[in-house]
Amino acid sequence: MEKKKIVISLGGSLLTEDFSVNGVRKYIYLLKKIDNITKRFVIIVGGGRICREYQAIANKLGSSQDMEDYIGTKSTHFNASLVASALEDYAEIPNNEEEMLFALKHKKLVVGGGLRVGQSTDAVAAFCAKIIKADLLINASNVDGVYDCDPKQNKNAKKIPNLNYAELKNILSKNPQLPGKYGLFDLRAAETILKSKINTVFIDGRDPQNILKAIKGEKIGTLISQ
Repeated sequence: MEKKKIVISLGGSLLTEDFSVNGVRKYIYLLKKIDNITKRFVIIVGGGRICREYQAIANKLGSSQDMEDYIGTKSTHFNASLVASALEDYAEIPNNEEEMLFALKHKKLVVGGGLRVGQSTDAVAAFCAKIIKADLLINASNVDGVYDCDPKQNKNAKKIPNLNYAELKNILSKNPQLPGKYGLFDLRAAETILKSKINTVFIDGRDPQNILKAIKGEKIGTLISQ
């Protein structure tokens, strides 16, 4: 298999659902394997349950929206650091776009989280995919693809196997664009993959092997392309 440039947006929910050594280790094992077969590899880690708990408490304490977003960003750095601690030759966790650009320029493997308020880790992953001209951006979360409406709210929601960028953006425009509530993907990320024509796949990351299947080109989840 030809080595590719891969970016993974790893949902924090995947790491924090079973927040234990074994719960995290199953992803580390796979990420190490992927690192060995890729040309460039970027892992952007979300906040997940721990992030939501911090933000919920901050909200009840009267926090501003910007502060809640800041707390969320910092929580992603803890998750990213946990992943990076088990990998070798990774870049230091970037704190802003300048540091991220430096890491992308000088390291084959980059692990990161959020970069600033007002954007999700999905937007960071899309930004990285644009910079390295990724062959594929993988959005791994606890949802198995893109649906025509929220499957958590509507049991009749239908999964869509293929979408173009504009169709994805239209579906996402219905989601709240607030800290911790971006849903499957945020609009900033959607605009980035649209402008840069980045092939993106949404998969169920609760089974880590699905990530490898996506890299191999197997039909899984929802593929976003032209």
